[in-house]
Amino acid sequence: MKILLVDNEKEIRLILKDMVCTSGQHIIEEADGVISGIAKVNSFQPDIVLLDVEMNDGTGFDLLKQITDPSFQLIFTTAHNQYAIQAIKYSAIDYLLKPIDPVELNNSLQKAKENISTQTMQRQLAVLMQQFSNKPDPEKQIVIKDIDKTYFLKMNDILYCEAEGSYTKFYLINSEPIFVSRNLRYYEELLAPAGFFRTHHSCLVNPSKIKIYDRKTDSGTLILEGGHTIPVSQRKKDFVLQLLENR
Repeated sequence: MKILLVDNEKEIRLILKDMVCTSGQHIIEEADGVISGIAKVNSFQPDIVLLDVEMNDGTGFDLLKQITDPSFQLIFTTAHNQYAIQAIKYSAIDYLLKPIDPVELNNSLQKAKENISTQTMQRQLAVLMQQFSNKPDPEKQIVIKDIDKTYFLKMNDILYCEAEGSYTKFYLINSEPIFVSRNLRYYEELLAPAGFFRTHHSCLVNPSKIKIYDRKTDSGTLILEGGHTIPVSQRKKDFVLQLLENR
């Protein structure tokens, strides 16, 4: 495997290189920033790129904007940049938090190796870059994965998400539900900036899909597009009513 390490700190590159070397036989090249990274991507043609988010001459996102047809798998490395992590999560691109754990790095490299033939990275990067655009949230996309497939969903096509133990079930317009192996709290944190909210402990609703608030029960029921009914908990009732009045 040809692996490119892009990080502005030489010490971190050395640590990463040692970790990568212990994970198997690889050809490794290094770059210390955006400009050198672009040059290395073009000349080295890596299979996998480990890319720092914040560097001296720009960000990892600046580098990616200059790569027109990425043929590599990507793993971001970052030191708790919450805004960057939020954008990365929308695209379902892998990332590692510094200081990087060797076991997590090895797992990420293994996943990247398995995904080389999937040909979805270019579309995932497009979703990532949408997070930095002025596009309205409903027009943006989110990438989710089940065991076999990668799905590129328009935010406006999501009706609601439902907790199924440690899994989440996405209910969509004109499509079968999708199970993904992340819990509802993960998607609550990710989708809250786009207005999604919990009506009770197991449902996360897209407010743009609410058609009726039915008061027949004590706490009420939401009726969404397509006739889906979502209960509202007593604890969430006042919040839901206020949200519906203000939208």
